[in-house]
Amino acid sequence: MSKTLIIIVGPTGIGKTSTAINIANSYNTEIISADSRQIFKELNIGTATPTSEELSQAKHHMIATHSIKDYYSAWEFEQDVMKLSIQLFDKHDTLVLTGGSMMYVDAVCKGIDDLPTIDEELRNSLKAQYEKEGIENIRRQLKKLDPEFYDIVDLKNHKRVIHAVEICLMTGKPYSSLRTNSIKKRPFNMIKIGLTMDRADLYERINLRVDKMFEAGLEDEVKRVYPLKELNSLNTVGYKELFAHYDGEYNFEKAIELIKRNSRRYAKKQLTWFKRDAEITWFNPSDIEEIKKHIEKQL
Repeated sequence: MSKTLIIIVGPTGIGKTSTAINIANSYNTEIISADSRQIFKELNIGTATPTSEELSQAKHHMIATHSIKDYYSAWEFEQDVMKLSIQLFDKHDTLVLTGGSMMYVDAVCKGIDDLPTIDEELRNSLKAQYEKEGIENIRRQLKKLDPEFYDIVDLKNHKRVIHAVEICLMTGKPYSSLRTNSIKKRPFNMIKIGLTMDRADLYERINLRVDKMFEAGLEDEVKRVYPLKELNSLNTVGYKELFAHYDGEYNFEKAIELIKRNSRRYAKKQLTWFKRDAEITWFNPSDIEEIKKHIEKQL
């Protein structure tokens, strides 16, 4: 395989975008975003979508491609990126994939089981049931339809529980019987770069970035999508805290505090997830020349 995908991961606020642009320009290539919220065209400030200046420095893909009203998952992302990579590898020997959405990165690196598209009527029916009755009845359905998956799933994660029931009802088979968890072979090599830094420095960067988001107009952006707050695409840090503020749950200062706290918690979760992957080589984002030397050596 003569083609290589350079993957740059790390926690929120670490500097993945600037690193990816630097690397992409070094190889005169293009960038694929692996961010589950930057794909939505209505969300820019709160998702730290690359600025117009950054977008002009390197060609980016998978940014602002969908509406928050669209159903989109890691499985759809895998399909889209694999098709896109075929086109881009016709022009380039290397490509850069960057983002902090763990499942989206894994979807490209490892693949996701080929599961059926869920009928919209079924999805809406289960959603209505959850909103009316809570998760307990749906958990009972899962236990009856797929006791094996029931025993291993996080029962507090209502999205996973509901999705498993959707699959069971769509196919007539247990969800667990359709999950192979096998790693798919890819027609390209992969070089995995992780960005990290001292935890205190990272948290300071995250807090500062939240402040800058508010200066850039985060409140106005959130107010525009507030009428659609129940959408899954808006169940994300920076939006849900302000929604709760607008609903009268707490004051504005508390909302800012929670956005910063939840962003820090998400960063910790990202680092824990990515550090499970022994194929990732870790660098401080300031060590760009060392990163380039490592990539060159791997190539």
